Amino acid sequence: MPPGEAQLALPFDAPPVPLDVRLRSMGLRDVAEIRTHRNRSVLVSLTRRGVLRVHADYAGAPDDVIAAIVRFLRRGVPSVERRRLLEVLRAWPVSSPERPRRRVSTAPPAPADARVLAKLVARWHELNAAHFEGGLREIPIGLSGRMRRRLGHLVYDRGTGAAVEIVLRRRFVHRAPWAQVEETLLHEMVHQWQAETGRAVDHGREFRRKAREVGIAPRAVADLSA
Repeated sequence: MPPGEAQLALPFDAPPVPLDVRLRSMGLRDVAEIRTHRNRSVLVSLTRRGVLRVHADYAGAPDDVIAAIVRFLRRGVPSVERRRLLEVLRAWPVSSPERPRRRVSTAPPAPADARVLAKLVARWHELNAAHFEGGLREIPIGLSGRMRRRLGHLVYDRGTGAAVEIVLRRRFVHRAPWAQVEETLLHEMVHQWQAETGRAVDHGREFRRKAREVGIAPRAVADLSA
């Protein structure tokens, strides 16, 4: 080194800032605990007890994505903006561990069931476009002969909040007026919306507000007599 020339010291790379610290530094408030997971179906969810579950791969995301997570969780964010924020979250690549798939019956449905299921799937797409800006992810729709008290049910992973399937009562679907069947389908789609936007899947205030917004009574429709 020539005399008098200062030596440039290269510092060691600083350790990465933990995800929970980054979230709180971006303004995250009113969260009791932050847990990470690796399920791609639900990227971010907040339980009623204030436990935030967020995908671990967001630890490497830039600040604008971290800020989008914080804004997405904030109460009172307009639905249009929430949809935009959700697209930001989905755009960041995340990984998912390989998991054994649940065994699904390959037996084809009875012809009458197949016809009504095709009609339900078509109507699901129409309602998704009309009331949820096409933002709900397509999930299977099934019929159950075991339901006695409920007309419909959203199957979802209670650990991750991921919506798995909408199941309707077979006897109800075949015997009830189609308007009631559509209302029940839309009822379960509101639950799907809750799951996919990180809300609690229940019949609380958020459900009642959204139900009124999409034009259905914020309760289950009346069942047919046995």
